[in-house]
Amino acid sequence: QVQLVESGGGLVQPGGSLRLSCAASGSISSISGMGWYRQAPGKQRELVARITGGSNTNYADSVKGRFTISRDNAKNTVYLQMNSLKPEDTAVYYCNADVGLIEGSSRKYRYWGQGTQVTVSS
Repeated sequence: QVQLVESGGGLVQPGGSLRLSCAASGSISSISGMGWYRQAPGKQRELVARITGGSNTNYADSVKGRFTISRDNAKNTVYLQMNSLKPEDTAVYYCNADVGLIEGSSRKYRYWGQGTQVTVSS
């Protein structure tokens, strides 16, 4: 079984920063893409940022220039550095990872973390 555990959420004032972490553990052979999504109350879950196995990145327009996604392959961990936070960034943030379970197989399975709350408010 594979588990993703997020950490780093909390309450921050507008203009502040937070760094989210998501560590994957379990029967992992390989991890390709990893990403961060968020869901605000009454809204659909949306992509925030994604990073491929080759460290190519893409971002939602609303966070470009403020958020940075990165990964540490040795630790099976993905990070989201969030700067210049705005009240509209308030949401539950979820990470996911596309995990290979069997060495030599190209099949990947997508796993999700449980979510971490980020609240931006004065």
